[in-house]
Amino acid sequence: YFLRVWSALVLLLFPSTVAAEESSLLEGCYFKRTNYLETGSGICYPVIRTCVFGSEAKTGLLDDVSVASRNEGESSSSVKQAIKLIFCAAGLQASYLTWGVLQERVMTRSYGATTPEEEGEKFKDSQFLVFMNRILALTVSGLWCIMFKQPRHGAPMYKYSFASLSNILSSWCQYEALKYISFPTQVLAKASKVIPVMLMGKIVSRKSYEYWEYFTAVLISVGVSMFLLSSTTGKHPSTVTTFSGVVILIGYIVFDSFTSNWQDNLFKYKMSSVQMMFGVNLFSCLFTVGSLLEQGAFFDSLAFMTRHSEFAFHAVLLSVCSACGQLFIFYTINQFGAAVFTIIMTLRQAIAILLSCFLYGHAVTLVGGFGVAVVFLALFLRVYARSRMKSGRRSAQPLAQKV
Repeated sequence: YFLRVWSALVLLLFPSTVAAEESSLLEGCYFKRTNYLETGSGICYPVIRTCVFGSEAKTGLLDDVSVASRNEGESSSSVKQAIKLIFCAAGLQASYLTWGVLQERVMTRSYGATTPEEEGEKFKDSQFLVFMNRILALTVSGLWCIMFKQPRHGAPMYKYSFASLSNILSSWCQYEALKYISFPTQVLAKASKVIPVMLMGKIVSRKSYEYWEYFTAVLISVGVSMFLLSSTTGKHPSTVTTFSGVVILIGYIVFDSFTSNWQDNLFKYKMSSVQMMFGVNLFSCLFTVGSLLEQGAFFDSLAFMTRHSEFAFHAVLLSVCSACGQLFIFYTINQFGAAVFTIIMTLRQAIAILLSCFLYGHAVTLVGGFGVAVVFLALFLRVYARSRMKSGRRSAQPLAQKV
């Protein structure tokens, strides 16, 4: 039993190494040894083939398919790429800013009060909201795949479970870490996620990055940290950072970095963003509903929804925003990679505070203004270095060395 658990953990944390040796947990234990792909039969055979093997032998996969297609996109019109990047960034910002406002509304307001004197009921199980988000996204993506023609699906279904499980674990670590670490530590960790994502990309997908990509990632992390710390420190109570909090925080960073890189790695199967959305949400629904049933909260939450139709409307609206956000997430990762997606999401917090300053007349401190300037400098350097690198490729003169 412990050997199986350890093998699963190794597969989750170092999937590229295990895949390279073709000794994955599912394929190596029984199906590979019995040559099930050629000898299997019966009613369960199509299901097992899809879940365990996929259509890898029939699709002619290459490990660098997604990278090659992305490079083809980079060699196309730079204006089109810029417009596409702005579209992805704006969609992510709009979806998750709206989602955050709706989530706070659902979790903080009371339902069922007919008069101002009545307190009403408050909904407290955020995990059920996560399940609602996942089940709606699963339904929408499933209907989309049925109604519109999609690329031939080649990925083994079990590989989606890694992204789902790591996403759930990162969310748990994120919320638990808030109880044991100080606010400045939280800010530094969230603003510095770009570096771990790039390092995880080297482990999961064996990617290589330019020196200027590491340098600009550090600049963005520093600039966002300066702006957030100078703008919001006084609004949060001081909490002492403990060793257990640091361990949980490291777990959050590792699992969060793995999720986006593993999704990026899955796009080598030439799937669409909607197919990725369906596969990930399928396992997320299974994991979440299993947890809710084990805790006995599933039917209590359903009863709360039937008692309060207004809550049901808000939950559906929240799920729609989450589904739109997921579409933008998978599309951004497919087109630009995990590192660019993480930069966009890192800047989201700073953009929200900056908009609040402009809309409500809040002053930006000198340190905060310097942090914003550092971020814009880093973004300019990324654009400049990328354009120089493209021109260097055209003239067959390599500009930078990858590490």
